[in-house]
Amino acid sequence: MFAARDPSDVDRFFRGLTEYAFHARLGIVDPPLVDYVALLLVRFLRHDALVTPSCGEGAADVTTLLVAAGDHAPEEALAEYRHVGDYTLFWSGLYPEAVERLCMPGRADRFVDFRVAGKRAYWLASTLEPDHAAQERLLFERLSHDYDLCVEGLGEVRRAWGDAA
Repeated sequence: MFAARDPSDVDRFFRGLTEYAFHARLGIVDPPLVDYVALLLVRFLRHDALVTPSCGEGAADVTTLLVAAGDHAPEEALAEYRHVGDYTLFWSGLYPEAVERLCMPGRADRFVDFRVAGKRAYWLASTLEPDHAAQERLLFERLSHDYDLCVEGLGEVRRAWGDAA
């Protein structure tokens, strides 16, 4: 059984895979964007990162998350919109086959286009960033603008991950 010697081993593993996928496979050299995507992978290793307190245990659908974000103060809404962007990016990039199941009839997300919801959520997050957080605002704008490229990059991460196994 594998045991990480250092908690940062997992972080380095995902950073390396993400850098390889974006830099070598796609030719994208944007350190803040690549770092954000790598850290998204580390955060989503834990199942509880896929849900938020506002939607309750086990209820991590995009529709619920978007409705909850609209009901919160700007600081909380920023976190909710960021989570929607991260959630849709994670599933769309790493497990696109699962998105179809997440959007099946009878589910809350049956009318949600993950790509559109993710792009919009990152854009809304960028508009809620305070004035003194210009770098974060620009990062969320890039995530919104380059969402499809990030999905492609995560697909490359998944392929590289499979090759590393």
